[in-house]
Amino acid sequence: MTRIEVFKKRIKVYRKNPVKFSKDVLNFEPDEWQRTVLMDLAEYPRVSVRSGQGVGKTGVEAVAALWFLSCFPYSRVVATAPTRQQLNDVLWAEIAKWMDRSPILPEILTWTKTRVYVIGNDQRWFAVARTATKAENMQGFHEDNMLFIIDEASGVAEPIMEAIRGTLSGANNKLLMCGNPTRTSGSFYDSHHADRASYRCHQVDSEKSPRTSKENIEALARKYGRDSNVFRVRVKGEFPLQEDDVFIPLSLVENSIMTEYEPLPKPHLIHIGCDVARFGDDKTIIGYRTDEKFTIHKKRHGQDTMKTADDIIALGESLVKKYKLSPQTDNLIPVKIDDTGVGGGVTDRLNQIKRNDPNRFWWLDVIPIRFGAKIKRQKYYDDTTSYMMAVVKRLLQPVDEDGNPKPVELILPNDPDLVAQLSCRKYHITENSKIKLESKKDMKKRDLPSPDEADCLLLVCCPVKPSKPKKGAKS
Repeated sequence: MTRIEVFKKRIKVYRKNPVKFSKDVLNFEPDEWQRTVLMDLAEYPRVSVRSGQGVGKTGVEAVAALWFLSCFPYSRVVATAPTRQQLNDVLWAEIAKWMDRSPILPEILTWTKTRVYVIGNDQRWFAVARTATKAENMQGFHEDNMLFIIDEASGVAEPIMEAIRGTLSGANNKLLMCGNPTRTSGSFYDSHHADRASYRCHQVDSEKSPRTSKENIEALARKYGRDSNVFRVRVKGEFPLQEDDVFIPLSLVENSIMTEYEPLPKPHLIHIGCDVARFGDDKTIIGYRTDEKFTIHKKRHGQDTMKTADDIIALGESLVKKYKLSPQTDNLIPVKIDDTGVGGGVTDRLNQIKRNDPNRFWWLDVIPIRFGAKIKRQKYYDDTTSYMMAVVKRLLQPVDEDGNPKPVELILPNDPDLVAQLSCRKYHITENSKIKLESKKDMKKRDLPSPDEADCLLLVCCPVKPSKPKKGAKS
């Protein structure tokens, strides 16, 4: 009896037992929570999993996709996620990995970058990857046997969720939602609360997973506290608490991270920022922004202002070379330095470098900024730090002042320190009715570290007028 004949003989068993399928067909040994989720998916139409990071949710999604596609006739599996990177580079690649490890599936299925199909039935019996960017991407799928898998479900917009639910009307139509619980609204949140009766719900704690680094988890707990929202969401798999005095909600930060970025050949905007370390455990952070995308370029300990200036120059020259910038066609690059304390040394050194060779460093526009300085003519914000944080918050908002949807104007890296620093800083209203951000001294009283990564972001996003090179400047 061939392997395919053996597989066909066992299909009825596998349909009811995806755990056995995962072991026999994929050589995948599921964790306890993965076994429970897979068995629930076989028995119930809707399953929702909120989890911390690194617990193996992508693995269970890949198993579910291959199980359903292999075991149900003329089935369709639609896998979606908020970004192409999450969908193609993570989930779809995981499906390819477990297909390759199977002794039997390569004889049954063919994998491509966007589809997996049953050999000989590529038009009707397949799995497909569709990004959750438009509701129409989720429409037009109708089969008796159909499975929708939604990865990072908190980041999927409601019109898309509605389109998915409207598609699930067949006899054996199923929905599997997984993700970090970043938002306290939307379909994913409701599946664990108001709509819980319609779902089999699961919560997976990263601390209890054999797959996660307990040292990294403890470091996060020490830095930001076990009661912080970043720890609740990214470790415990719990939804964030509503904190009225936190200036930037965690949901805005996580939504930004999951936003798709499509770089232009040449950015319209390039800014550089540097938060300079002052003492102790503080870090010097150098970052830059190309249009909407913020990137952390370098983190380093120590107060060597000369080395910091050299690092900034090297970054600037690499950007000039990469994007072929010229003094004849392009503006200067604003390089915004935290000029308080030891940061003044970096400002002085950069100005000296420009004076010594103005033609080579035509692009360098050094802008010193002092954190916490009072703003006399600012109507709403007490100081520069509060104002810059407000600028960042506005860029992160997915709606305009009238509440209409708009594109996110700032896309953040998935950096745990940056996420925590942005989402834990509180504010209050002063006696003259201005917004004032929590001071670093008050943050320290709450046992929070210096917000170095966040301060770098604030500098990068601080609005300044673009300057033109001086006439006669040569590259």
